[in-house]
Amino acid sequence: MAAKLREYKGHPLQRAGNIIYYGSMSDKYIIMLQILETKKVKDMDVGTKVSVQLQLTDPNLKSRDRVVKKSEKHGLWEAMDIAVIWLERALAQK
Repeated sequence: MAAKLREYKGHPLQRAGNIIYYGSMSDKYIIMLQILETKKVKDMDVGTKVSVQLQLTDPNLKSRDRVVKKSEKHGLWEAMDIAVIWLERALAQK
């Protein structure tokens, strides 16, 4: 059985450990969210400090040259809010 693809506001989400990728690698840009700090809430770890990076998907660039914008946010929801805005604006550019 194939894994269910998760989406948020029309773009795919993929998680690998403490890193979440938002967007499609077939597009020019993607967002990388890295959870830097967590705290326990009941029995769940909740991200409290999250790094957000708008990156180019060009595989010919070095990883540091792919970063277009970056920021740190307090909490995953705040990080996702800025991620949606950055990705939509970047993909809308001609």
